[in-house]
Amino acid sequence: MVEKPMTIKVVTVKPSFTDNRGMITNILEEPINSVVLITCKKGAIRANHFHQKDSHWSYMVSGKMEYYERNSNGQLEMTIIEAGQMVYSAPGVPHAMKFLEPSVFLALTTRKRSKGRYDEDTIKCEII
Repeated sequence: MVEKPMTIKVVTVKPSFTDNRGMITNILEEPINSVVLITCKKGAIRANHFHQKDSHWSYMVSGKMEYYERNSNGQLEMTIIEAGQMVYSAPGVPHAMKFLEPSVFLALTTRKRSKGRYDEDTIKCEII
């Protein structure tokens, strides 16, 4: 049996510049409309949905999570995302997150999330 490569898009973010003062890290160089700071307790499950139009990057500031996606063949894929990594959630792709330890992440979104826009764009579906 031939294993198919995963379709989940994960990026390990590395420092862009380092000197005696510290580091500068360019997390994302793409257009975004909203940055959301989210904290999660160990064992928490988030998402279990997809977005009709929005897409977002989830950048893990601290902690660790299992990230799940249902691919176009209907199969469930999972990968571990750790601090310093981010994962892309495309429009129309069901995704979910399970946090393996207390965690903090940034959701960097392509659409604004204020005034009910998030709820209008989000379709709930149970993945995990």
